[in-house]
Amino acid sequence: MKILILAAMEKEINLLFNILDNLKETEVEGIKIAEGEFKHHTIMIGKCGIGKVNAAINTLILLRALKPDLLINSGVAGGAGLPISTVLVADKVAYHDVWCGPGTEYGQADGMPLFMLPSSEFLNIAKEITEESLAATGLICSGDKFISSAEEINNIREHFPEVKAVDMESAAIAQVAIQTGTPFAVIRVVSDTPGEGENISQYKDFWTKAPEKTFEVLKKFLTKIE
Repeated sequence: MKILILAAMEKEINLLFNILDNLKETEVEGIKIAEGEFKHHTIMIGKCGIGKVNAAINTLILLRALKPDLLINSGVAGGAGLPISTVLVADKVAYHDVWCGPGTEYGQADGMPLFMLPSSEFLNIAKEITEESLAATGLICSGDKFISSAEEINNIREHFPEVKAVDMESAAIAQVAIQTGTPFAVIRVVSDTPGEGENISQYKDFWTKAPEKTFEVLKKFLTKIE
């Protein structure tokens, strides 16, 4: 299977390189792609950039050029009640900063469902792995702001009480995937917990403290895919 993994930042991507064999670099419209093999899959890893617009533009460019069988959005997220280093597999994704006016639901992008759902086939595989790995499943909400306070999390919870984590890209990536008919999955690692301790310090410390085991779920997921 041909699988494209996208993350927002170089340091997120770098954590994934060691799972690949026969690594080589290519480029698509200025976007660097690391391509290699994992088990019987061809894996391509690229940077989508931070924020919804960057993520949407670069996701569309790469999906059109590379035509993967599966798109995985990986990287980090802020926990909404989840401890640091928890791996979260999204069972649905929504925007926490979108409202298109009267007659629409808060969080719903024009022409899209409120909750954007990953491929059921791949989600079922991921749920099996979360049970084995003590990871979590749940809702990820995305918006164009780094969430750093309990007040901001509580504001998001007013609209989405079941939110488990927040980020700045996964909903945009999910929207592009749905609109292009590309199966997708979102697997993120909690890097900080807004409102608990000093959030920005937690986020910075994560990059020096994060063990490789935080990405074991992704490796297990790739192993189980046919």
